[in-house]
Amino acid sequence: MTSLTPALYPSLLGDAYANLPAPVQALHGTQSRRVWSGTANVTRGKNTIARLIARLFGFPPDAASVPLRITFDADGDTERWTRDFAGHVLRSVQSSGIGRNEGLLIERFGPLNVALALAVEGDRLCLTPRRWSFLGVPLPKAFLPTGESFETAQNGRFQFDVAITAPVIGLIVAYRGELEECDDDD
Repeated sequence: MTSLTPALYPSLLGDAYANLPAPVQALHGTQSRRVWSGTANVTRGKNTIARLIARLFGFPPDAASVPLRITFDADGDTERWTRDFAGHVLRSVQSSGIGRNEGLLIERFGPLNVALALAVEGDRLCLTPRRWSFLGVPLPKAFLPTGESFETAQNGRFQFDVAITAPVIGLIVAYRGELEECDDDD
């Protein structure tokens, strides 16, 4: 059965979606189940508070060239992302924002929601945190984690670079690498 609803990212980006590199469009352009794999380099913040926060939210430990497999499961207007960093699994659910978050991508990690603005800048899809909430209660913007996060392509391969930092605390986690589409059975 084919859905008439556009996939999440094309829906949020509108005409700007067509300006993204082909591998980025391929990763986000369908509502079907898909699996991508590759490698990532993961760096956690060094201070105790940053490490505690990273552990609390299930971010992977420090690793160089760790195998990464991401499964995307679409369900209507939401996507479930399961990131498997060599056995360390990080899950989130992404959806379109509503109300005050309309036009933003909402990424939910358990009870925490982060509203992200998506913007195409050159050959990059940039994801910028705008607000956050815990159990639906807005949290102070002054403490909103930020960091430069983007997706792009190089040599025909999908590349990602995610950095999560917090005021006063500094780096919580950063992970970057590349992915390619694979069969579910790989």
